[in-house]
Amino acid sequence: MLSRKISSPGSSGCGLLKTTLARSLATDASLKTAATPPSQKEKIKYFKIYRWDPEQNQKPYLSTYPVDLNDCGPMVLDALLKIKDEQDATLTFRRSCREGICGSCAMNINGVNTLACLSYIDDSASATKIYPLPHMYVIKDLVPDMGQFYEQYRSIEPWLQPKVPKQPGQTEFLQSRQDRAKLDGMYECILCACCSTACPSYWWNADKYLGPAVLMQAYRWIEDSRDGKTQQRLEDLDDAFKLYRCHTIMNCTKVCPKHLNPGKAIAQIKKRLADH
Repeated sequence: MLSRKISSPGSSGCGLLKTTLARSLATDASLKTAATPPSQKEKIKYFKIYRWDPEQNQKPYLSTYPVDLNDCGPMVLDALLKIKDEQDATLTFRRSCREGICGSCAMNINGVNTLACLSYIDDSASATKIYPLPHMYVIKDLVPDMGQFYEQYRSIEPWLQPKVPKQPGQTEFLQSRQDRAKLDGMYECILCACCSTACPSYWWNADKYLGPAVLMQAYRWIEDSRDGKTQQRLEDLDDAFKLYRCHTIMNCTKVCPKHLNPGKAIAQIKKRLADH
């Protein structure tokens, strides 16, 4: 007679449970292994940053900070934020939008005026040198005093002064698409002052020469078909220092982080005055 061993239901269920549990643990272990990235060798980049604190009886100096680029964003502003957060909380600089719109993080990086949020960290072995915008008074570290720059901007009255006041029920001052297109390349200016502080004429006569940024904004309102003060705006600029200190060096156009052309706008103002 053939005999067969019959296992009890309890023992069969226990074996199935053990198998399922083992598979689950193995799956968890494989997931943890996949989620853990392999360790990377540090990629150290050095940043030499201008430091000066008016409350300390000390001359300006450069501080050197190492940053692991494997644990840092791609922009110079990312490195500055990492240094401030992890190494030196006293480091002072302006920043806001991180998108090249506000102009707050304008500074001199490796000898070029630009925005830290739009400037990629270079992969060279040499240290990246960061200074405040040149030829301006420094408040602290990388923060320049923009007071005079903004006063010059205020002097051109940068707001619409229409020929006639709004009529009852009027909500907008309209203009044609062709007239609107004339403002392209000027209204995008974010007043970061990179162009003005790269201009030798502005270095020499910052108290009298308005500088590329302000002059381009002046021309923006001169060209606006809705404005009624065109002639007065031109007469206000017809000055040996306000306008004619520009010698067409074109540093302004070269460094503009928004790829605008202040030099062309200044030339157009001179042409309008010559034709007048």
